[in-house]
Amino acid sequence: EIIQRFNFKKLNKHYDCFIIDLVRGNAYFNINEMIYPDRFFETNYLASYPWSPILNDLKKRVSSKIHRLDEKSIDYIQKKFADLKIFDDFESESFSYFEKLENVYSCNINLYFSGDYQEYCIKNNFPKNWIEFGEMLFNLFNFDVLNISNLEKIVTNLFFNICRDGIYDKKDNKLELTSLEFGHYEVYPYDTPHPSVMVDVENREITGYYEKEDIDLTVLYNLLEKYGVYEWIFESYQNKSKNHDSPVLDGYDWYLELVFNNSIIWNILGHNEYPDTYLCLAYDVKKLTGLDLLEIESIPQEEIELFNNYGKEKLL
Repeated sequence: EIIQRFNFKKLNKHYDCFIIDLVRGNAYFNINEMIYPDRFFETNYLASYPWSPILNDLKKRVSSKIHRLDEKSIDYIQKKFADLKIFDDFESESFSYFEKLENVYSCNINLYFSGDYQEYCIKNNFPKNWIEFGEMLFNLFNFDVLNISNLEKIVTNLFFNICRDGIYDKKDNKLELTSLEFGHYEVYPYDTPHPSVMVDVENREITGYYEKEDIDLTVLYNLLEKYGVYEWIFESYQNKSKNHDSPVLDGYDWYLELVFNNSIIWNILGHNEYPDTYLCLAYDVKKLTGLDLLEIESIPQEEIELFNNYGKEKLL
């Protein structure tokens, strides 16, 4: 079973499960769920454009077709999978059906053997030979089962290096940040995701609840680096979330999207939870703008104390 999830700003998402059944000799999509932006989400064209083609492609690739596997194909899959040794020494990432902090992409691989079962979760760190595995599946089924081409436009460790000071491709070329979008909204009464702050880096302009032209981009870059924002998608920046549950049942959801080179997406979503250095960044943003743009006041005091402690530890 290959279960893949794409989350773009909460309601703009895709989920599917592709099953390869070597006993019955077939392969097919078992489950898929798609929600698309034009009906649900108020957004800024500049920031939203990069993920629209990805969602459209995901919609097109899912079908009711049943792929038949003959004996030769089954033998090929079994031998090739064993030769690739994809999950040898691979450390699976944590997974929950309700994630407090979500990345753009996640993939669960469930392997069923006679007398055994193995499950692996992939978010940022991919197994060795993953691209070769994708090529094998493409050759068998004539479509991009693992979404390798779409992952070229999403920031993970498959095609990019995620560092404290920015995002780099595998040739060590630093990507250029072209836009930033942040949204924070109530879960109940139900509110659709909408942007609070948008930064057009190319035009050096901030719009939303705070507006400013001809901004000093150095300040923005320094804040992103100082608080390790690019690395928020890693579990190493999610210690508070892992160790403590929020007492809030409904509360607030939020997202942060960064777009690089006008087409490559970095995104994180939160459900009453935040990365360890979120509040540290929020305090600085409030000092600079005079506004609580990151909604510190929506966080309960006992949670603020925890975030302050974890944030200080992370910045030591």
